[in-house]
Amino acid sequence: MSSEDSDFYGDDDVAMDLKSRVRSFDVDEWWRNQKSADTPMKVQARKQVGSASTTHLHNPFTGVEYAWQLTETVDAFLERLPPATTDATLRNQWIWVCNPYIDRKAKAEAQNQMVRGGEDEMPEEEGARVLELVQAGEERLHFAGDFINMCKQSGESQAFVTRESRKAGTDAAKDILALAKNLRVTCGKWMVFCNTLEVNDVWDIIAKATANNELGIAAKVAPRSTTDRRAERLICIYTSDFTDVKDVKRVAERLKQLGLTRSQPLYYKPDAFTYLGIASGNPWAIKPSIYDTRTLLGK
Repeated sequence: MSSEDSDFYGDDDVAMDLKSRVRSFDVDEWWRNQKSADTPMKVQARKQVGSASTTHLHNPFTGVEYAWQLTETVDAFLERLPPATTDATLRNQWIWVCNPYIDRKAKAEAQNQMVRGGEDEMPEEEGARVLELVQAGEERLHFAGDFINMCKQSGESQAFVTRESRKAGTDAAKDILALAKNLRVTCGKWMVFCNTLEVNDVWDIIAKATANNELGIAAKVAPRSTTDRRAERLICIYTSDFTDVKDVKRVAERLKQLGLTRSQPLYYKPDAFTYLGIASGNPWAIKPSIYDTRTLLGK
């Protein structure tokens, strides 16, 4: 360490020279030189601009009336289709917003449009074999159903029937999910329920986060039904791969940060189960959801 009488800060001659240089420094000339120089920051900025200009945005719902279009702002979309007061139609059972940075099949080209109930799901990725999954999955469920019926007619105790039936359903679910992975039918969704009074505000948050690449590949919300007068509305937030637990958890954490997991836990359902009609109260006693926020994120 320098002592107080050292020349650590320079002697008198050095100090006088520095002061002279400061007096003669031309700030305007320095800025002119900086503008023409290729500084590292300028090079990086040019790269970013070039990258942004060549980015191709995607929308599998191009031309679909009840979906966000890349030609409109998200705010304009939300004003055009507020879910609280927008009526469902035969052609439009959901209002959609897709992540424009992730490519998916166009809705008109998706196999799931040929599956009963699949027309209301997110179009699958390229290479996904939805029809094969449905055919093989239905066969697996029939096998499980026959076994469960056989157990019920066996004359065994109720405890035996319940235990064996539950195992048959669990085994069938595992096989279906493994098959879905092999056939690349891996899309799934977090499900958020909210009442009609808050649906516009909740959808506003989710739609903007989806369009901004903060959540998953897409989101949808139920518009106002002319037949179903229930106060609850469903919003689904899709991810591309239910086997990617890290990504599924990331989306759940972001939903928590957005304040959407406070009142109740959220549940995650793979589209494979939707295509096969596996819902609450199904005859195979299969749990429709495979994740929940309480388990993934803790209480």
